[in-house]
Amino acid sequence: MKRVIYSGTGLLLIALAFVVFNSFSSLTLTGARLDLTEQKLFTISDGTREILAGLDEPVNLYFFYSNKAAKDLVALRNYASRVEELLRAYERAADGKIKLNVVDPEPFSEAEDKAASFGLQGVPLNATGDTLYFGLAGTNALDDVQTIPFFPLDQEEFLEYQLSQLIQGLAKPQKPAVGLLSSLPINGGYDMMQRQPTQPWMVLEEMRQLFEIKSLKAGLDKIPDDIGVLLLVHPKQLPEATLYAIDQFVLRGGKLLVFVDPFAEGEQTNDFTDAMSNNKASDLAPLFKAWGVQYDPMQVLGDARYAMSVTVAQGQQPVRHVGWVNLDSDSLDHDDVVSAGLDNLAFATSGMLAASEGAGTTFTPLVQSSDMAMPFASNRFAMLRNPEELYREMEPTGERYTLAARVTGPAKSAYPEGIEGQQDGLKEASNINLIVVADTDVLADRMWVQVQDFFGQRIPQPFASNANFVINALDNLSGSEALISVRSRGRFSRPFTVVEALQRQAEVRLQDKEQVLQQRLTETEQKLASLQQSDDPSKVFELTPEQQATVQQFLNEKIRLRKELREVRYQLNAEIEQLAGQLKFINIGLVPLLLTLLGLGLMLLRRRRG
Repeated sequence: MKRVIYSGTGLLLIALAFVVFNSFSSLTLTGARLDLTEQKLFTISDGTREILAGLDEPVNLYFFYSNKAAKDLVALRNYASRVEELLRAYERAADGKIKLNVVDPEPFSEAEDKAASFGLQGVPLNATGDTLYFGLAGTNALDDVQTIPFFPLDQEEFLEYQLSQLIQGLAKPQKPAVGLLSSLPINGGYDMMQRQPTQPWMVLEEMRQLFEIKSLKAGLDKIPDDIGVLLLVHPKQLPEATLYAIDQFVLRGGKLLVFVDPFAEGEQTNDFTDAMSNNKASDLAPLFKAWGVQYDPMQVLGDARYAMSVTVAQGQQPVRHVGWVNLDSDSLDHDDVVSAGLDNLAFATSGMLAASEGAGTTFTPLVQSSDMAMPFASNRFAMLRNPEELYREMEPTGERYTLAARVTGPAKSAYPEGIEGQQDGLKEASNINLIVVADTDVLADRMWVQVQDFFGQRIPQPFASNANFVINALDNLSGSEALISVRSRGRFSRPFTVVEALQRQAEVRLQDKEQVLQQRLTETEQKLASLQQSDDPSKVFELTPEQQATVQQFLNEKIRLRKELREVRYQLNAEIEQLAGQLKFINIGLVPLLLTLLGLGLMLLRRRRG
């Protein structure tokens, strides 16, 4: 047998068997996949399968990809293969309800004209006019059209969500109606400093892809009947008629998503008096009382564990801002579809929520702080120049505070006797359903996304899951949950939690020493400057020997202090660098060494047995 295997005939038989196996697997195992990623990113999610199972009419998908034009673009070709593979998986899972057409729109062809008719964008490749198409168009039986103009290469983790969103839009072209009532420029406004209009907030553009957003006028006395979900942002000084309209809307079964804030940094005001009087707060006091929600518009959450690092001035070391928090998945309720699966949420000067004593409603926290948190008076943030002051004042209470919560259950009207002119309203409801968030800055672009312009198209580059949280909430309140699981998988990150913990420990341990050294350095520089000053400018360098010795002493002290300060700042990263060295040794040295020793051991074992 050994002679046959090592002979030319044996090698030929092995090669032939290899070819036969590859041919067989390519024909019969085209859909076989083994997904070893932690979050199963290459496996169609249950939410996508639910959307595909709900297709009542066939859907045609047209994948436009310039295969010839992209022959030298290796990264794009690899991503295009990934897109086509996933589309094929959709086609198989839809059981005949999806028909996929892969089109190469060559220049001056009917295929290129068809791509242009769908509104897809051809990206110019060179000066000769060659263009690259890499997008998707879908149509349904009613000739409704949904498109992805271009697949960004750096958003592969959102691919399944983009495809499922497109198919959901074709399966249910009628978008749920969401009423928007806001006192912030979420729809865009006018920048007085730059004297030009501003773009709508990106979170609103994300919402418009899934919902029909209807802006409501301030001062209304009734929520329109076609509104299923009311989005209330920064309800500031609402008239009683509007409060009563919201009260009646919730009691008759309307769903509410409300964002209040003790200090809305997104509210632009040039009035110094307003800033000092904490006029950036919003509240729904009578309604919160009726719904069993406790909220103090004069207090802002501070959290030492989740505090963001911010740069106060150019050239200075970043400092931690306890009022700006970047909450990880440990702060989120994984049992609620709104927050399950999200990675992180970024809040700024958020308030705190709690259940009122004796409330009849059920108060379910969705987002909570760490146990290293405490409340601050909101007026501390009006003229705050150095956030490090708050960090030094932190005295954590050990309590976890709620930043966002779901409120359900029976509730009574905040106006049981009605209001003037309206006394025949609902008095109570057996079940209400609303979500309260104690921050409005969570919606602002600067807290969760960087926006890039791509040939006139605004491309979001999210670094936090704020928009996912908002859209999940609207999806859930509007009754559609199919996309939530897909979106929750959308963005994933693997933060260096050990490194971050080491950095926090080092900062706490060395921060006091750094402050003492910095203060001594400042005092030394001031004394040195006073010695070098003179009433007569012409004699500024004419110092007595004693003064010269003192000056030299202060110069030496200054150099020594600066050296100690550099050493303290170096120690801040010493443990992190040590950890990095250990990881490099394990990855570069130890693992290959172990594999080599294992191979040598197996070889020696085989020889010994032979």
